[in-house]
Amino acid sequence: MAPLSTAAPAIAAAFFASLVEVVEAFTIVLAVAAVRGARPAILGTGAGLLLLAVLVAALGPLLDQVPLHVLQLVVGVLLLLFGMRWLRKAILRAAGLIALHDEEKIFSAETAVLEDEARRRRASADWVAGLAAFKAVVLEGVEVVFIVIAVGAGRGLLVPASVGALLACLLVLVVGVVVHRPLSRVPENTLKFGVGVMLSAFGVFWVGEGLGVAWPGSDAAILVFAGAFLIIAVLLVVRQRKAVERSA
Repeated sequence: MAPLSTAAPAIAAAFFASLVEVVEAFTIVLAVAAVRGARPAILGTGAGLLLLAVLVAALGPLLDQVPLHVLQLVVGVLLLLFGMRWLRKAILRAAGLIALHDEEKIFSAETAVLEDEARRRRASADWVAGLAAFKAVVLEGVEVVFIVIAVGAGRGLLVPASVGALLACLLVLVVGVVVHRPLSRVPENTLKFGVGVMLSAFGVFWVGEGLGVAWPGSDAAILVFAGAFLIIAVLLVVRQRKAVERSA
């Protein structure tokens, strides 16, 4: 059993990262259901989940064949790049340099596209709608799978990371079914900000582990890295906001 100091950040990082991806996929699936009904939405989502299950089943045995230090290094680099990309966009959004993510706008745009497709290609409208749901689930789901593997690989944290991702999926499903509308009130940029911090911290940790670095405090070093990334990111937001105000 992984210690709580490591398992808790792994669960949190996988939960919040997966929450963002699942919300984005749910918005597209909901648009499909609103335009063409539940059948193509369910079929497209089911096919996407089946493909993801096959992907996970195929990747599992392969990971066991990779030497631990190589796995930690490769995953650490990828995770660091992934986390820094999220963190960069979150900083730019928080500073007001790029627009915030708007699920209501995405829902409206996807609905308009599907309605247009339905008018032009009535015979295959359900097929097009189901394919849209399938693509959304697969594209966002692949990122969830990557996050779970990246957070959990190397230190026996696949179970905690998987639990975090599963909780995110269940939460979005339950809330989505109840409200039956895009989850626009989810503070997505705040989530991406925090997730970018956590994934970057895990990335630095795994890179060091892969290179044979003995981190002071062992797994607790992840929290130190997260704190450092958070402080730097907040300072960058403040700096960029001041630059925007001066140029206004």
